Amino acid sequence: MSQTKTALLWMALLLAPVGLEAQAVRRAPGSAELKHRIEKLRTVGRVLMIAAHPDDENTAFLAYCAQGRKLRTAYLSLTRGEGGQNLIGSEQGALLGVIRTQELLAARRIDGAEQFFTRAIDFGFSKSAPESLEKWGHEAVLGDVVQVIREFRPDVIVNRFSGTPRDGHGHHQASALLGKEAFRAAADPARFPERGRPWQAKRLLWNGFSFSRAQEQELEQMAKGLRVDLGEFDALVGYSYGELAGISRSQHRSQGMGSAERRGSVANHLFVVDGAAAETDWLEGLDLSWARIPGGASVEEALARADREFDVNHPERVLGALVEARRRIAALVQVDAKARVEEADEAIALAAGLWLDVSVNVGEAAPGETVRLTLTAVSRMAEGVTLERVAVTGMPGAPVVFDQRAGLARNKAVTASAQFRIPEGQAWTQPFWLARPAAGNLYTVPPEAIGWAEGAPALEAEFLIRVGGERIVLKRPVECRYVDRVRGEMTRPFAVAPAVAVRIPAHSLLFPDTKARPVTVEARALAGGAKAVLRLKTPAGWRVEPAEVAFEAKEKGEQKAIVFQVTPGATGGVLTVEGAHEVTRIEYEHIPVQTIQPPASARVVRADVQMTAKRIGYVMGAGDEVPAALRQMGAEVEILDAAALAHGELSRYQAIVTGVRAWNVREDLRSAHERLKEFARAGGTVVVQYNIQDGVFFGSEAGTLKNVGPLPVKISRDRVTVEEADVRVLKPDHVLLQGPNAITAADFEGWVQERGLYFPGEWDSGYDALLEMNDPGEEPLRSGLLAARTGRGWYVLTSLSFFRQLPAGVPGAYRLFANLVSGGVGP
Repeated sequence: MSQTKTALLWMALLLAPVGLEAQAVRRAPGSAELKHRIEKLRTVGRVLMIAAHPDDENTAFLAYCAQGRKLRTAYLSLTRGEGGQNLIGSEQGALLGVIRTQELLAARRIDGAEQFFTRAIDFGFSKSAPESLEKWGHEAVLGDVVQVIREFRPDVIVNRFSGTPRDGHGHHQASALLGKEAFRAAADPARFPERGRPWQAKRLLWNGFSFSRAQEQELEQMAKGLRVDLGEFDALVGYSYGELAGISRSQHRSQGMGSAERRGSVANHLFVVDGAAAETDWLEGLDLSWARIPGGASVEEALARADREFDVNHPERVLGALVEARRRIAALVQVDAKARVEEADEAIALAAGLWLDVSVNVGEAAPGETVRLTLTAVSRMAEGVTLERVAVTGMPGAPVVFDQRAGLARNKAVTASAQFRIPEGQAWTQPFWLARPAAGNLYTVPPEAIGWAEGAPALEAEFLIRVGGERIVLKRPVECRYVDRVRGEMTRPFAVAPAVAVRIPAHSLLFPDTKARPVTVEARALAGGAKAVLRLKTPAGWRVEPAEVAFEAKEKGEQKAIVFQVTPGATGGVLTVEGAHEVTRIEYEHIPVQTIQPPASARVVRADVQMTAKRIGYVMGAGDEVPAALRQMGAEVEILDAAALAHGELSRYQAIVTGVRAWNVREDLRSAHERLKEFARAGGTVVVQYNIQDGVFFGSEAGTLKNVGPLPVKISRDRVTVEEADVRVLKPDHVLLQGPNAITAADFEGWVQERGLYFPGEWDSGYDALLEMNDPGEEPLRSGLLAARTGRGWYVLTSLSFFRQLPAGVPGAYRLFANLVSGGVGP
């Protein structure tokens, strides 16, 4: 092996991504990365994978395409995963969609692919493709897929799923059916003419996928597919594609998708579904060189020169060839060539060792506030680079930070600063798809934004650079750069927020009778001198005192809790603070900070609810908001930690509730199983919310949950997804259904997303099965609510989705859950 190749390999090993945190997985800006970019510039092919959710994608295949085959690679997820569960926090719905979007983007930064979405909202588990397409609107989502294909222009489209019931989830099936239809529709000028220029991909493939060994055997018996080895080692990256896949997939932390980094051969098979046949290679018959673009031969010539002249120790020596290649690419008129100019610009910046940054001194600011912008520009490898101009964009009046045309001496920083006053009418920062109310199960976004993973940053810096006589433009987000004393240098996206942030602490407020109750509204100043007048808007027939309260703060950060007395009307609805917005920050170490600014509101529930359990211990699991609902019903709730479970005085509580998937994620809870049974035998009530059988994360052989109840029970994957499904009471006189609230069919009206999930498939006859329900056309499930008399108390297992119903303010869910924790004891 030559000395240069040896040095290149070791640099790749040293500089490749090594951690899982958002700050640690960024690609190293060194010679190995430059070599990769030069090789990728020489390839003009594209591949698009289509599936339904974040974490559906084959990350090994994406890494293999982007890193190994040097293709421009993208994943189109129909949804942002809003309907899933959350194993790292309590966010659900749209907020979970924000997390999962960023997890996908973190994964793409590792495997090297790009990310697209349609407007479809994940409304929860679906058992059929027709249901999914009906709820989304078949033509609307098909049009979105067509638009992404026409704009991305892939040579090959790869469906992750087959479009048959073997795919399980109806969203999975629908994604493949849409992929098949869009393959032809995207090429038809009569279909969706407003969605861009027609494009015909060369072929449509299915990446054979199996959920079980039986399905693997089924694939083995199918006609021979096109074999690809996704376990190959990439010397430039320093990982195999299987290892990259493990790191990439492990970014889906909210879904508990931590994955092994596979080493050695990993065979996958691709099956031709439509388009040109292929005998040996899934890319056969495709010209992936610049020769396929008119005038492209000269570009290939310049890039080949850059490849030949590449020197691992002196990457700046390829600048001349890269600049010439960039000049030739920019001269071409073909649309595919124009898209490569930005890639060439970034390769030039990498070869010169350019560090270009405009940072802001705060993480967020309100309209009317002034922030300080600081420029730093360094050419760490190359001489002869000129910084001509640096302008900040994104808001009216954003300044030009630098306009002096200065040569950048090698490794000498050029700095400058500017003050910028945020315009008074500046829109607040939040994910673009949440800026307007959704229309059913589709987000409302501008037509040009369909497909986008995220919007533009609040502020962006444009650097005008001259290298080798060629002028290039490089763009960087303006972020807050700071030093954390533990984690080192960090960045966070800059956000514009209202001068006064307002929130109602609880997502739903229960009014169990006709009496007035206090409602607290929290106001916090995000700017000095902020003022606001707070008024509550209630459903018809409700009353509020006082009518309004003024809030004024001298200093930024001041906050105040304001109490209104609210008297309920006959029916519930939504309580809002007129014109006010929350400022919600989603902060997890593996994704950038996300700022969401929904209207300040809460569901108000008027329902006759009685609960005799007044002191409840709660074992938090993956994260939910059930404790807040219990407090709304008048209980004192204490969160139980490991010490409390191991040796705390459990007799202090009337009931102990375990949160969603708590038995999966809490080894201390599993160790306390006998103590919980003793608690029930002594007269207490234990309520266990849903868990999964094969989902133990710590301290269990083979990851299998052994038992969560006082008697044997085995959890299945059965669920009832139709929230309107009939619920039949099997034991109407059972104490848990009679007191302190008499449960009737009306209590199962108005449920959201689903009835329940992960119902037990087998259970001991000592359990009382209280309810029966099923999705249309399926066998009844009788294990959604199981109760076992245990000594003088009760031990209850429930698969009903209380973690969704209670925050949504479903009255019957409050009444039934109150009965469960009360052990059927009336007032």
